[in-house]
Amino acid sequence: MINVTKTFLPPLEEYQQYVQGIWERNQLTNNGPLVQELEKQLREYLGVKHCLFVSNGTIAIQLALKALNITKEVITTPFSYCATSHAIIWENCVPVFADILESDYCVDPAKVEAAITENTEAILVTHVYGNPCDVDALQAIADKYQLKLIYDAAHAFGVKVDGKSLLSFGDISTCSFHSTKVFHSIEGGAVITDNDEYAWLLDRYRSFGHKGDDYFTIGINGKNSEFHAAMGLCNLPRVPQIIEARKAIVDLYEAGLDWSKISQPIVTKGVVERNYAYFPILLPSEAILLKVRAALEAENIFPRRYFYPSLSSLSFVTSTSNCPISDDYALRALALPLYYDLAHADVVRICQIVNTSLA
Repeated sequence: MINVTKTFLPPLEEYQQYVQGIWERNQLTNNGPLVQELEKQLREYLGVKHCLFVSNGTIAIQLALKALNITKEVITTPFSYCATSHAIIWENCVPVFADILESDYCVDPAKVEAAITENTEAILVTHVYGNPCDVDALQAIADKYQLKLIYDAAHAFGVKVDGKSLLSFGDISTCSFHSTKVFHSIEGGAVITDNDEYAWLLDRYRSFGHKGDDYFTIGINGKNSEFHAAMGLCNLPRVPQIIEARKAIVDLYEAGLDWSKISQPIVTKGVVERNYAYFPILLPSEAILLKVRAALEAENIFPRRYFYPSLSSLSFVTSTSNCPISDDYALRALALPLYYDLAHADVVRICQIVNTSLA
């Protein structure tokens, strides 16, 4: 069976060494030494000032909204995983959807600006498939209208734009370290910011609002454990080789697929380091997508409709937004299998099945 993704696991004995240390110290959570060491290494690896390790990527977005005191409308993208819009709604804010660009599938800055109202307090958008949004245009809009800017960078670990970590843009960036990601800690996530005040608040919010025995504010349990940090410490040094292996697979896809009948998002200008988080293709129609998927599944190969459906169309989301591009792409986008040890022969076979189904 070939799934759309597969978790990278380090050598078991290396993880067990960390677990042995946890047993000896008998500190399993509450900002233990492994959590602190992982945060230190992440700051160095990403080149950012503050990186707070939290329990997952969804909590990371919720913490960001809370730290920035967002309570009203948030302009966001309809083309993302549901965690993006769920976090906004869960925090009792109102998602306002701005459509995406045909070129890179990220939010259209012009549509963002057109959606601003007197109740708009923030922009929260996704670097889709790890492909950067137009960070300069979005920052200009945020500055012009005095809005907070949050990036859902769940797919963007290790991506650099003009030599700078993509996670360093905006007021706050959030990341997911779920086991399906390029870098993972089994479950986990991070909140990244260069702002000292935000970092102070985020640190308190993730731990019930207190530091030591003193309480400073209301908070939640957004902490993560020593066991998750141990997995992160095992995996972080291997990120370059994981990305290299994924790139080789992407190169095979790009060489083997029939691009006369399909397309994919363009890579944003200025990206000097990609992470090859996903390999999406855009089919000519939903009917052809279903045909391609069925042909692959008949061979025990399981791609994923990612992202589907368009978030603005969810039944429990109150939205008057008009997002025809996202609505269309959500019906036609398919993520093909991509993981570090996917056999190259299987990539060739996947290409053949897709090409034959397109005929």
